[in-house]
Amino acid sequence: MVFWEGYVSDELMGTLAPIVVYWLYSGTYQLLPPLDQYRLHTRKEEEQKNLVPLSSVIKGVLLQQLVQATIAGMMFLVTAKPSIAGSLIQPPVHVQLIQILVAMFIMDTWQYFIHRYMHQNKFLYRHVHSQHHRLVVPYAIGALYNHPLEGLLLDTFGGAISFLISGMTARTSVFFFCFAVIKTVDDHCGLWLPGNIFHIIFQNNTAYHDIHHQLQGTKYNYSQPFFSIWDRILGTGCAVCITAAVSSGMSSDIGTLFTVHQHGSSAPATPAMQQCHHLTPVV
Repeated sequence: MVFWEGYVSDELMGTLAPIVVYWLYSGTYQLLPPLDQYRLHTRKEEEQKNLVPLSSVIKGVLLQQLVQATIAGMMFLVTAKPSIAGSLIQPPVHVQLIQILVAMFIMDTWQYFIHRYMHQNKFLYRHVHSQHHRLVVPYAIGALYNHPLEGLLLDTFGGAISFLISGMTARTSVFFFCFAVIKTVDDHCGLWLPGNIFHIIFQNNTAYHDIHHQLQGTKYNYSQPFFSIWDRILGTGCAVCITAAVSSGMSSDIGTLFTVHQHGSSAPATPAMQQCHHLTPVV
């Protein structure tokens, strides 16, 4: 039993809920006070380094979500399973959790290799993926600011493939897609807030992905949105540590905030790396 049952279909909820959740969650971050002591970059850096205004970012996100909703609607229409009782019997909770874990792995796998290829292919990077990297200092609303082709290949197709292979129902997908959206927004929020559950559970989090948005980190940390598995296996992960500067509320440039240690490096950990807050090297 879910709160929308009897009001809207699971398919419609799976199409629209992730969009609503995106704007609610990212909008909450946007409405927060400055919180300068928790920012990974100063507000001045955000103004100077980012190459696209907020208005254009919002338009870009809305365009991607329009395409996303269209594809999702078509997918649910094709895969919908009719039920005589009018409501599809849902699998047990433990089965749904396994399906979500499978979908997480599939999405991570799909996005890692597509994302990495978009960096390695100069044409695709210059004409497609570089649009996302115009936000050198990421913020929550810009999490899905992508070129339309990238949005289609990376996010929309990645979500569809995860849904289809995992075998989850439309109802389970509502929770999976909303969780994926929240995680993606959080990874781009630019804030290291105390007690953030994503920073505690996931190594692939705000600081980890922020490194990838910097000039020094574009060849590393391709994994998104959940785990850093493929970065670990293929050696593209960087050890990311928030130094005492962040912990004490002294935001600065990326070179001061992070110690980046390439996977497999034999160099010893620096004192800053030993002062990590929650994060550990990729090993």
